[in-house]
Amino acid sequence: MRRSGTVPWFTVVVVALALSAGAGLPAAAETVKNPDTMVKATYGEPETLDPAYAYDTASGEVIYQIYENLIDFDHGDLSKFVPMLATQVPSVENGLVSPDGLVYRFPIRQGVRFHNGNPLTPEDVEYTFERAMLQDRSGGPIWMFLEPLLGYSTIEELAKDLAGVDSFDQVPPEVLREVYRRVDAAVEVEGDTVVFRLARPYPPFLSILAHGGSWSSIIDKEWAIAQGDWDGSEDWVRWHDPKAENDPLYDKANGTGPYRLVAWEKGNQIILQRNEDYWREPAPIKTVVIRNVQEWATRQLMLQSGDADIVTVDPPYLEQVAAMPGVRVLRRQPWLANTAAFFTFNIAVEGNDFIGSGKLDGQGIPPDFFSDIDVRKAFNYSFDWQVYIDDVNMGEATQARGPIPASLPFFNPEQPVYQLDLRKAEEHFRRAWGGRLWETGFRMTIAYNAGNDARRIAAEILEQNIESLNPKFQIDIQSLQWPTYLQAYRESRLPLFIIGWLADFPDPHNFVVPFMHSTGTYAAAQRLPAELTREIDALIDRAVSTTDPEVRRDAYYRLQQIAYEQAIDIFLVDRTQPVVMRDWVQGWYPNAIRPGEDFYRLRKASS
Repeated sequence: MRRSGTVPWFTVVVVALALSAGAGLPAAAETVKNPDTMVKATYGEPETLDPAYAYDTASGEVIYQIYENLIDFDHGDLSKFVPMLATQVPSVENGLVSPDGLVYRFPIRQGVRFHNGNPLTPEDVEYTFERAMLQDRSGGPIWMFLEPLLGYSTIEELAKDLAGVDSFDQVPPEVLREVYRRVDAAVEVEGDTVVFRLARPYPPFLSILAHGGSWSSIIDKEWAIAQGDWDGSEDWVRWHDPKAENDPLYDKANGTGPYRLVAWEKGNQIILQRNEDYWREPAPIKTVVIRNVQEWATRQLMLQSGDADIVTVDPPYLEQVAAMPGVRVLRRQPWLANTAAFFTFNIAVEGNDFIGSGKLDGQGIPPDFFSDIDVRKAFNYSFDWQVYIDDVNMGEATQARGPIPASLPFFNPEQPVYQLDLRKAEEHFRRAWGGRLWETGFRMTIAYNAGNDARRIAAEILEQNIESLNPKFQIDIQSLQWPTYLQAYRESRLPLFIIGWLADFPDPHNFVVPFMHSTGTYAAAQRLPAELTREIDALIDRAVSTTDPEVRRDAYYRLQQIAYEQAIDIFLVDRTQPVVMRDWVQGWYPNAIRPGEDFYRLRKASS
């Protein structure tokens, strides 16, 4: 996710499954409070409820409860799949995958209904994927379909290539119709089966389709069109790359999952109600409430009183929870996620208060401030990983050695890393901008998403260490609401943005693309220069286009080395996830890439 956030990526999600601690709290064996309702208190809220648009964990957690995919991971085992809305998992052995790996067939389950009563059909599945590819919003998740099915990272790249032009605005109508025809041919219906035709073999294809990836959630074609969405015709451009709030499915939902959307009270809470007509057994919990509570003290009180069953807790507060009587803490649960501070190489200037004067005059920074490698290296040498891991993450992290987490194949355990070294930081600051930076100084703002103390402290570490080197260096820190933060970094207005990535699928390709590819979610917002991305893009394409492990290893090792040599980011930490359980909540299980909770599996009962 994923992806950028929702509980924002740096968060520690703490599931309160047995808390009866503190003065005046109920004893562990006392009657469960609100047994039919599960309340999660977190911070941040969804950016959207459109599965094809969502690419943050806050959105993904809500979509996970409402919508379903063709297949699912086998109870958190990321190496095994089970059927969901498809009746079989395709393989070469069962004849549903062609021997060359280019054709996948999914028999669609019958008797399933969307929340509005419409039956699930193969045409709904076809529409879901074709709509997503044509919508393909900037910085979104649909590259995961476009790469295997069409051989391009964006739909605009395909259109421009076919037309032989440099701008999507220059693509003529006949080429746009050809783009539609290619999308239409990539996903087809044959009786009760949906057929995917790949442009090339793509090893992680099934992982991309599995539940947990909101982008592959199946939507109701008839309902979506009634909301004003793409009508299925060749005239698709007016639905392409919408702003979140202009998307017809922005704040409404209609899935086949165990919970229905009741209300999205923006800034406050999401309310979900059990789907009594669910095709499987109805969920044990009738009502799910996900509340946006930014203040830790309030979330803590909700947890202690039993008004919240699941609470997001940043690592600095973890010991407060663990010390409460009746609390069970599971440390270092698997979580395929990492976090970095990303430099924007060409910052958007218009109306941008984050860069002060916009000049190298001591009162701001120029838009290409981080294009100087000495600036980037100086910032890297100014970060204190040991403090960040021990005092902020409470040991629930290790230093990241680059974009690829240590638990994935082709991670290089010998890859060099930066360490806190203020002497080297000063050397690079003195060389930066031909020596003018040290003499003139600078001022800039580092923003973080409101409520995320881990990101705030990361910014403060940089502020304190960098300002200690030169009184002319000034860094301001600003809190932004989560949707505002997302928009600001995507528009390249943040000079430096701190954000994490929760895996979409368990393969190194899923990390090098968002972190390094010219069209990747974070790299595109950074506006990495072409002289870097030419080699990077070629290496990424080479690594995913082969099943030869030696070729993949060489490409991924080189990518990790480029990331270090060029200091394109401050790679912060690879994360694990502590889970704190209150004993009236049962059924929690680990899943390293799930966006939040699986409320369908949870129940409340006295232990």
